[in-house]
Amino acid sequence: MLKGYRQVLVTGGLGFIGRHLTDALRALGKDVIVLDNLSRVVNATLRPDITFVDVDIRDSRQTAQVMEGVDLVFHTASNANGTISVTHPRFDFETNVVGTFNVAEAATKAGVKRLVYLSSASVYGRPQRFPMDEEHPRRPFVPYGASKLAGELACLSFHHSAGLPVVVGRPFCVYGPGENPKWALVEVSRFLRWPLNNLPIPIVGDIDGKTRDFVHVRDLVSGLLLIADKAPAGEVFNVGSGTEVSMRQLVQVISVVTGREAVIAGIPEVTEDTYRLVADIGKIRSLGYVPQWSLVDGVREIAALLGDHPEVPSGETIFKSGQHGESAANAGNAVHVAPEEAEGVLEFIGQAVRRTGMR
Repeated sequence: MLKGYRQVLVTGGLGFIGRHLTDALRALGKDVIVLDNLSRVVNATLRPDITFVDVDIRDSRQTAQVMEGVDLVFHTASNANGTISVTHPRFDFETNVVGTFNVAEAATKAGVKRLVYLSSASVYGRPQRFPMDEEHPRRPFVPYGASKLAGELACLSFHHSAGLPVVVGRPFCVYGPGENPKWALVEVSRFLRWPLNNLPIPIVGDIDGKTRDFVHVRDLVSGLLLIADKAPAGEVFNVGSGTEVSMRQLVQVISVVTGREAVIAGIPEVTEDTYRLVADIGKIRSLGYVPQWSLVDGVREIAALLGDHPEVPSGETIFKSGQHGESAANAGNAVHVAPEEAEGVLEFIGQAVRRTGMR
């Protein structure tokens, strides 16, 4: 895989997704350069077999210097936190839009053979149909979604006007080992940390009506490598699991896997993200993409790595200025999910896994 690409640059390579991507590239024998400004990195361990450069992508001159001699670029550096985009929209815009413009411009001038831009399913906004394919309307409702969409448009404009060989991946709800609880908002690892501390799980919105497509970070990396290798330039691809899971079903999986009763502390008054969200992955499947990680296996792996009493999530989920997000201090109208009462959800998840080809 990735024949013809020797030197690979990963922007944001010390972040959650970037670290997994870097590991995969090194396993393929690639020379990897990691660009990161360390702003969202905690206890970073620098691999001795990669080249690290401390650069902020908002600095166009330094970004251009790093790009010299690079064959392939994976652009994962961004503000990936929707709450921060609401509370600090200028930072979000400058990082995700100006920074992406700088990367695309530098890649064009350096003559890179391929740029892979990591976008987000947030560009779609509220889903209008299910599952969502790549032609679904793009109507983001938070600054994060808008900035990721602007990044797409910047990259594609360089493709159409200057021949930049770019492809775009739109990941859905990415989870896996190594997420930072201070910033990560995807529910899988976030929800796990509460019951492991014998605390209620604060859930924003309708626990049954709010559904998500959870994709393991290793499956995302496989998808990004695949589109780098096989996708025509200028194309956009959803990267998800293709399986729809409600918040209640996720809690049931957590309860069964951990063997602990999970208590749901609902926050029903915050409804901005109560909608169904599931990817149509037919387009990337046509290239050979097959998700390998089931939600059950993913939760089991993370629970084992976290152990008892991991750090609890500290960031809030906020969609509007002045809004307060979740808190586990008050369970309100608590819903209890005992392991023995949730066993049936494993068969539900198992049926979805068999349909999608996951293990």
